[in-house]
Amino acid sequence: MESRKYCLVAANTHFNNSQLIYNYSGLGELSRGQMVTVPLGKKEIRACILKEELCSLEGIEEKKIKSVLGVLERPFYLDEKELSFFQWASEYYHYPLGPLIFDSIPKLMKRPRPFIPSCGEGRPLEFELNEEQQNCVKKIFPHLEKGFGKWLIHGVTGSGKTAVYLNLMKKALAKGRSILFLLPEINLTPQFLRSFIRHLEVPVYSYSSVLTGSQKYNLWKELKESISPKVIVGVRSSIFLPLNNIGLIVVDEEHDSSFKQEERCPYNARDLAIKRAQYSNVPIILGSATPSLETFYQFNLDGKRKKHYLCLEKRVGNSYFPKINFINITKSESKNFWPLNKSSIEKIKSALDKGEQVLVFINRLGYADFLQCNCCGKQFKCPNCSVNLKYFKNKRILNCRYCEISISQPEICKDCGNSHLIQKGFGTEKCESILKNIFPKRKIARFDREELKTFKEVEKRLDDFHKGDIDILVGTQMLSKGHNFEKVNLVLVLGIDSMLNSSDFRANERVFQQIKQISGRSGRFSKKSEVCILTLNQKSHIFEYLKKNNLKSFYEDELILRKNLSCAPFSKMVNLSFSSNLRERTLDNVYKAHKILNDLKKKYFSSVNIMAPRSHNIEKIVNKYTWIITLKGSNINDLHNILNSFILNSKKFNLKIKIDVDPYQIN
Repeated sequence: MESRKYCLVAANTHFNNSQLIYNYSGLGELSRGQMVTVPLGKKEIRACILKEELCSLEGIEEKKIKSVLGVLERPFYLDEKELSFFQWASEYYHYPLGPLIFDSIPKLMKRPRPFIPSCGEGRPLEFELNEEQQNCVKKIFPHLEKGFGKWLIHGVTGSGKTAVYLNLMKKALAKGRSILFLLPEINLTPQFLRSFIRHLEVPVYSYSSVLTGSQKYNLWKELKESISPKVIVGVRSSIFLPLNNIGLIVVDEEHDSSFKQEERCPYNARDLAIKRAQYSNVPIILGSATPSLETFYQFNLDGKRKKHYLCLEKRVGNSYFPKINFINITKSESKNFWPLNKSSIEKIKSALDKGEQVLVFINRLGYADFLQCNCCGKQFKCPNCSVNLKYFKNKRILNCRYCEISISQPEICKDCGNSHLIQKGFGTEKCESILKNIFPKRKIARFDREELKTFKEVEKRLDDFHKGDIDILVGTQMLSKGHNFEKVNLVLVLGIDSMLNSSDFRANERVFQQIKQISGRSGRFSKKSEVCILTLNQKSHIFEYLKKNNLKSFYEDELILRKNLSCAPFSKMVNLSFSSNLRERTLDNVYKAHKILNDLKKKYFSSVNIMAPRSHNIEKIVNKYTWIITLKGSNINDLHNILNSFILNSKKFNLKIKIDVDPYQIN
């Protein structure tokens, strides 16, 4: 009789941190990284082999150990390098390994539809690199064969970072290596795909949420089985694709918050890309017109990396930087067309009369932030979340962006019967409506996630704008990233004051980056262009730096504040979130956790700073109350160790606990 054989797996469950033991007698030899199916309760789930032929069962009775049900087909396995990368991410972000793996691997398909990549045409580049661009290529090219190295290309908007990427990608592909190119959002993909397909002579694959299950399955299979050179252009989840023979990784718009995943494992794809480049022993290029403060500090103010900091300070071609103006706006002066005013409308009219197009940027959806009764002051709040319901006039609904509940537009106040309901605040829908009233003969459209639900709709709207079928495009931050608009020489920026009022320590940085990015859409093909910021607070110090186009001085000023607050990049930070459907339970547990953490700090981890518990800035979301404890520390090992010690105590808590290492927001 064959002796029983046992294996340790990372299963697709949060139970026991996903690591479970199973019997695999009768299945032949299994190896680390192989995928299997296993029973858990009444369910059948997928799992990844971590160790086979275990010598110890860790005190578990043999009769309680269930058997592996089957082995998945060959393409579904992780080689040692891939599995080590997943394990590093799991440990760094304190997230169970099994769910992390199986969130990233496509589902099995019995009859998948074919997936055909775009074939690169390999056309020569139509442009000559300028001196700054040539310098970037000259500095990085010799390192393509020298293993891991990290580079920052800090290129102002319109400076031709894409041309530098293309040159280096061509050189890596010529050596038979593949490229992983990361973008923050799907709406940036079309322009890069077009450029890469035109100029690169290899298959070019796009990877994002728009792919079907069949396409993801086939892509995974193709990448597993092929070592021929290819290019992957993808959003953050593509960092886990099994791309063989990588020669170069590029992260464009490295500062962008979209690289940070908030749900499930809260990883930052930019940081994982750096780690993957280390595991693959290849160079990585980070690119941005407005680098994150942490990245800027590493490359520009930390002497060790200064030689890897490359700057593109000039726009290519005949374009110049737009002039930034600030328009003081008051509601009384703008009563008939709030949030615009006479001055901004005159500027739009002047641009349109010259045959130009206009962008209006506002980072809010909807027609109004909320409705309020003019008589008793009642605000229409979400029953499931501690926020007001946003008003969408075209759909005649009030909607919550957190729980997605929608109710019909009320005609009267239920509390007092008053029919006069005031619309408070504004968003893209209201701006579009006002502009249509002011310019009835002009074509005005929106560019936001409420209006454009699919990738094809995004492409169509961009194509219409490029063709000149749209005169004014009103959009959210989707507008601010990477687009080249030939006839845009005027950009209006609305609603910036509310962003400046945020309590988050990154608020100033985000406002600065967003204005710089949206400004970059103006004047790309002209010597004369303008960005108008409508504000009630023209004296903000951020605006002074923007006027002078002085990013370095702004960052140096911010660094003083960050150092005084012990925030990134001077301290590592972790958010511990505690959530339950009972507020009393949440509060009780968060203060118990705070005591445990303080006891651990006193005994073992004195370098860790533990902040007092506080409610999430939106305390109740989808009927769950959330409170947060933030940990800070310059000693990364102490931070991870106090988290590991706390996790051992976490079974005492009867609520959901989420760990967010390097959180994007602290508020």
